Amino acid sequence: VQLQAFGGGLVQAGGFLRLSCAASGSSINGWIVAWYRQAPGKQRELVAVLTSERTDYVDSVKGRFTTSRDNAKNTVYLQMNSLRPEDTADYFCKTRRFGSSRQYWGQGTLVTVSS
Repeated sequence: VQLQAFGGGLVQAGGFLRLSCAASGSSINGWIVAWYRQAPGKQRELVAVLTSERTDYVDSVKGRFTTSRDNAKNTVYLQMNSLRPEDTADYFCKTRRFGSSRQYWGQGTLVTVSS
């Protein structure tokens, strides 16, 4: 499985972006997909998790970010609204089949939020 994350960019505080994580090589329908971010000088942080049954978010993005999937496009999205400067980071997607420990990472896409 190969993942390609894209959709990052420069946006003003209060704005929005939608990140995409497109999978190829295999369908990820029903797989667990997680979004992470890493700000300069900081550790990678789990932002959101999407399974076939639920979604979970880190407290700092609850109510602002939404993750969803389009099975027909084999793509997972991260809709980010009300962006804040502290959301500035490289954003990554990761997936694994439920019950498997093998993980697949996409490359990062940079989100920069200006104040």
